[in-house]
Amino acid sequence: MRGDAVRKTLGILVLLFVVSLGFSDGVREWVHIPTAMTVYEGDMSPVLEETKALKAATTPSALTFQMNGASEEEATENVSLEVAGFPVKSIDVNVLPKTEVIPGGQSIGVKLNTEGVLVVGHHLVESKNGNTSPGEDAGIQVGDMITKIDDHEIQRMSQVGEYVQAAGDDERSLKLEVKRDQQILEKELTPVKAKGEHSYRMGLYIRDSAAGVGTLTFYDPESKKYGALGHVISDVDTQKPIVVHDGQIIRSSVTSIEKGSNGDPGEKLASLSQQRDVLGSIEKNSSFGIFGTLKEANLKNNIHDKKMPIAHSTHVKEGPAKILTVVEGEEVEEYDIEIVSSVPQKQPATKGMVIKVTDPKLLEATGGIVQGMSGSPIIQDGKIIGAVTHVFVNDPTSGYGCHISWMLEEAGVTDHFSNTQEVKAS
Repeated sequence: MRGDAVRKTLGILVLLFVVSLGFSDGVREWVHIPTAMTVYEGDMSPVLEETKALKAATTPSALTFQMNGASEEEATENVSLEVAGFPVKSIDVNVLPKTEVIPGGQSIGVKLNTEGVLVVGHHLVESKNGNTSPGEDAGIQVGDMITKIDDHEIQRMSQVGEYVQAAGDDERSLKLEVKRDQQILEKELTPVKAKGEHSYRMGLYIRDSAAGVGTLTFYDPESKKYGALGHVISDVDTQKPIVVHDGQIIRSSVTSIEKGSNGDPGEKLASLSQQRDVLGSIEKNSSFGIFGTLKEANLKNNIHDKKMPIAHSTHVKEGPAKILTVVEGEEVEEYDIEIVSSVPQKQPATKGMVIKVTDPKLLEATGGIVQGMSGSPIIQDGKIIGAVTHVFVNDPTSGYGCHISWMLEEAGVTDHFSNTQEVKAS
């Protein structure tokens, strides 16, 4: 009897030590072993070294959890840890509420209007005094955003021409407010009259909008908030993220596919609806895609048109999954892929999964992942787990996906999505 009591005491002490390790920072401690891989971002090529990204400080099999009367929707649950029926420790676990959204897959046209006008290049103006670029001489750089001219806010290219011509006619300089990264700078620029013309020039190439094709990832029917693309939209010339003033997503139809091949990523070619069928607004362009509000929360993909639960990164498994996307017209179809690896993430990161297209029909139509497929929702075991984001240049059948929780947080569907649960011992 005395020996049994000693063994029980030692067992409890060992378990307490294990519990203190296993719950030191959330329910589980995850070890992140990054994959050595490069994706299509400029002229890059992939190097795939398969790794096992999930190593967990697992809960001992003798440890049991008892939820003491708390429902899934409640913010806090009391969890009792027991060994052989003996209570060992009580902890409070903050449980995330169940979140469901409707998956997308629809092809969308994207039109962004910048905050100010974006400088995308310099050019020389031929004048009576020789060739010069007033903008470059004024210290304005490619990637700068001109937000004000002579204290007037600038949002469209047409406004710039009016102020430049007026200053030239008055033979005076312009005062420019320029946004460079997070800095606000003041510059002074003197327009130059082009030789043989009546117009004045700044010697700058500028742009006030960007357009493209992508895929809707999800939307929330109650709030009408949506997420799409899964990655930031950058300017094609400056390679910098576009700072959005406003924008729209528009219904689009895929007209043809340029198939991807080794070293040459493919592309969806699409046309916008003739009626300019605006689906919603664009309010944010972030690392995880574009986000905004739909006009009407009645978009259908005719495959999964009811709310579907989401899965945290810790619950994503290597193995079969599916994506929803369009390869012809406006018809959303479901295709087979494989989750090659998935990394549980405590902090926001865009490259959470490595995926591979396995569906023969999709491989025949596109060669794998093509540009315009970004945002295609990834579904596994009846849950939305993420979105397609990048293709590997040297292997178009494979690419990256981001975990859905970060997109939901960016969209404002959830205030905070933690991939582990906060634990307090009592």
